[in-house]
Amino acid sequence: MATADVTLPYHVRVGTGAPPLVFVHGFGCSHEDWHAQLVHFGPDRSSVACDLRGHGATPGKPTECSIETYGADVAELLRALDLPRAVLVGHSMGCRVVLQAALDAPGRVAGLVLIDGSRIGEGEAAGAARATSEAVAAQGYAAFTQQLFEGMFLPSSEAALKERIVARARALPEAIGAALFPRMAAWDAVNMERALSTVRQPMRVIQSTYMNPARQRVSLKPGETTPWLELVRARAPRASIEIVSGVGHFTQLEAADTVNRLIEGLVASL
Repeated sequence: MATADVTLPYHVRVGTGAPPLVFVHGFGCSHEDWHAQLVHFGPDRSSVACDLRGHGATPGKPTECSIETYGADVAELLRALDLPRAVLVGHSMGCRVVLQAALDAPGRVAGLVLIDGSRIGEGEAAGAARATSEAVAAQGYAAFTQQLFEGMFLPSSEAALKERIVARARALPEAIGAALFPRMAAWDAVNMERALSTVRQPMRVIQSTYMNPARQRVSLKPGETTPWLELVRARAPRASIEIVSGVGHFTQLEAADTVNRLIEGLVASL
């Protein structure tokens, strides 16, 4: 899908110091998911968290919401804020966005951190998008979203956190969510392998869950692997992979101290 006009996303910026960190949220989420990271890193370095189009405080039309457009918007954010080479940190769908931004503006990116990423589309783009769209329609968008986000948490997850995240996801307008999710699958099919193979910057992959063959999200144990992690190893062999066990999909919320330490490790290696 062609990108719409580039826009500057709503964003929160704290701190000073290099390299700056830019945090990008997932599908149906917002910059609020990075509160613990902004608090932790803000005193020592410039830290930015944004809302993608159609999410949080950034308006967006369904036709504008795609990984390509989001990546261009993040690249524009780097330019508009005149950030020196930044470390881009993405969660879930945000992993795709920061990979796209690195394709669009490689000279502005010093490193990448991908938190609980995945690949949901393979093969030909139109087929991947169509299959995903049909799956969403068969269940009904509201039921699909409810089940998707409830499954992102483990029985041990904090109930109030789960309730808040699920409610926020359900508030994403159906016109945006139902258009965006198949476009994610199409981007995965066409661009995921190329994006990973193109990365020349240091990259750290932080993984806590995966979808098993029964389409249930389960917690990873140390030493386990997944098709997504094997794809990373094949296409970006220099990337470091870290498993964070015992938490759900929102690793940066449920294991904030660990995620912060792992981001610090990537920054220290630059």
